[in-house]
Amino acid sequence: MGNPLADPNLLGVSAGAAVAGAIAIVAGADPTSMLVPWCAFAGALATVTFVYTVARAHGRTSPHAILLVGIVCNALAAALLMLVNAVASYTQAQGVLFWIMGALSTQSYVLVGVAAFYVAVGSGVLLRYAPAINLLATGEEGAQALGVDVERVRRAVFVFASLLVGAAVSVSGMINFVGLIVPHLLRLVVGPDQRVLLPASVLGGAVFLVWADAAARTALAPAELPVGVVTALLGGPFFLFLLRRSLRGEP
Repeated sequence: MGNPLADPNLLGVSAGAAVAGAIAIVAGADPTSMLVPWCAFAGALATVTFVYTVARAHGRTSPHAILLVGIVCNALAAALLMLVNAVASYTQAQGVLFWIMGALSTQSYVLVGVAAFYVAVGSGVLLRYAPAINLLATGEEGAQALGVDVERVRRAVFVFASLLVGAAVSVSGMINFVGLIVPHLLRLVVGPDQRVLLPASVLGGAVFLVWADAAARTALAPAELPVGVVTALLGGPFFLFLLRRSLRGEP
């Protein structure tokens, strides 16, 4: 995207998955059943298709267009979620709220195994594009001069990264800011080379989320917070910190 503040929540993919999952719950699905994750993944896929189609013009996409369409999708998704909650019963609304805020303890090992396989395959595909992503970081013109098919690489990375986000959200609900905090912190440790940063972010994101889940379970014990609350409390200030650095022109 050419923007250090871009993350899955900004592109509308997480919101699209959340809307589809919420609709499934209100339609009568058990929040812990496999139907909700599959519906959420379908919602993510539909959002990816919509964002890419609308942002594409004259056979090309631009990062700015993708970001703008993603922001619009987020706004539409927020309105749809309010509509779903308005027609839901009290019990259904509570299930929707808890699912949207994220949880790691309500899915079967079968679904976790399917998600793990999907993440492994998708991460392998993205890792294949890591050298091209490194060149794109220097700018489109420089990457093209070095033989990178910018449009093909951008399309592949956007689609596969978005589908991985959809798979994660379909299993755990919307857990915000993990995709913003972890890569930026790891970049300070392992450097900007995507061949190292991508696998480090996959593992680091998992570790961070386990820590956040442990904090959510123990902070107000015996009550249990949704893990999305913890990541949002950490990620909000971190986002503002990155924004201030960007406005000051700091690397």
